[in-house]
Amino acid sequence: MNNRLQIELSGHYGYKRIVRSVLPSIGMVIVTSIYSIVDGFFVANFAGKTGFAAVNLTFPAIMMIGSLGLMIGTGGGALVSKIKGEGYPQKANRVFTILVQFCLALGLVLGIILAVMAPTVARWLGADEPMMAECVQYIRLNMIGMPGFVLQCAFQSFYMAAERPQLGTLMSIVSGVTNIVLDAILVWALGMGVSGAAIATSAGCLVGGFFPIIYFSSRHNKGSLQITPTRILWPYVGKACVNGMSEYVSSIAMNIVTICYNLQLMRYLGEDGVSAYGVVMYVAFIFASVFIGYNIGITPIIGFHYGAGDLGEQRSLLRKSLTIIGCLGVIMSLSAELFAGPLARIFVGHDADLTDITIRAMRLYMLAFLISGWNMFVSALFTGLNNGVVSAVAAFTRTLVFELACVWMLPTLFGIDGIWLSWPIAEVLSLILAVFLIYRFAPQLVKKTHPDS
Repeated sequence: MNNRLQIELSGHYGYKRIVRSVLPSIGMVIVTSIYSIVDGFFVANFAGKTGFAAVNLTFPAIMMIGSLGLMIGTGGGALVSKIKGEGYPQKANRVFTILVQFCLALGLVLGIILAVMAPTVARWLGADEPMMAECVQYIRLNMIGMPGFVLQCAFQSFYMAAERPQLGTLMSIVSGVTNIVLDAILVWALGMGVSGAAIATSAGCLVGGFFPIIYFSSRHNKGSLQITPTRILWPYVGKACVNGMSEYVSSIAMNIVTICYNLQLMRYLGEDGVSAYGVVMYVAFIFASVFIGYNIGITPIIGFHYGAGDLGEQRSLLRKSLTIIGCLGVIMSLSAELFAGPLARIFVGHDADLTDITIRAMRLYMLAFLISGWNMFVSALFTGLNNGVVSAVAAFTRTLVFELACVWMLPTLFGIDGIWLSWPIAEVLSLILAVFLIYRFAPQLVKKTHPDS
């Protein structure tokens, strides 16, 4: 390779090459998750408990829209990679351009709608009167950056499809630094509280979403994808959405489940429960970002080899991915158990009772990382195989069926601990389903189907 920022989708992937190829995507998502969490850190420490609860309560609604970009990017990245694997680079450029245009329009329209409906949405999410004003402010100011947020989520997958994943990491750092610096100025130095945090987030999203458009449209673009003039062709938009449906279903389900967690916690523990869950989710988001980044990086590779008809390489990618993810899951779970105390004190160390609740919650909740990575990968595997329906079934059942059922049922049996154990138990059930789906819908990856396979 002539350019050190360039990777190639073709060829054999051993463990070293897989890790080298997905590391930029992992770094990109981790950086993005960290600067998303910065809002919570500054609000928790400089704007008070009510503001912190307001941010945690409203964030799922914002993520539901932003995740549309993840759906289009993940499904579109696999589709574009498949087209490249089939040998049609110009067609891949056209499809890429169509999807970027659609993301921009979607972010603009939905951002305006949510800004108008902010008070109603805040009530739906369970905001009480002391939290209402701050919830509405946080939603509306975040909508300024919504077009950039949708684009930023989409480009996370397109960087890998363009064989330029390191550029994604670089852009995450730039947008993250923008957010962090503005948080320090607006929330800490100027005391703007929740409003300052939302403005900082919007600014970071606009940087991360619109710079890639400039790059992929310029003659300095060294990647294998190019934004070219073309009109929107809806069949490609539909295909990308169906193919990436699992990522959106998973995100929607996760945010619905988060809302239900908050409702249950308001019932059992009040604001302290919501705040503790917010801290747990921040840490879980960083850990989950490793798996999300891995899947973003590996999905276009699987899609390319699927398009090229290389069954042997698809099997190799499955086997090696399960091994890598299993090792990462053990490391994350042990880390959560060992460092629950220090991590909790970063956010809520000023409140001893809340700190104790958060530590207990983290140690129970994070047990899920022992197996959650495998379940997330299975969904990404079917996205790479351009089987969006099965991928969506895996994601939908994992979160909206198993976890939602657990979060409503287990507290009646185990009290507060039942809420924290809902995710680990849901992941055990999901693993059983994941194994079934592979043997039922992708048997060629686990069974010898002909002598040369």
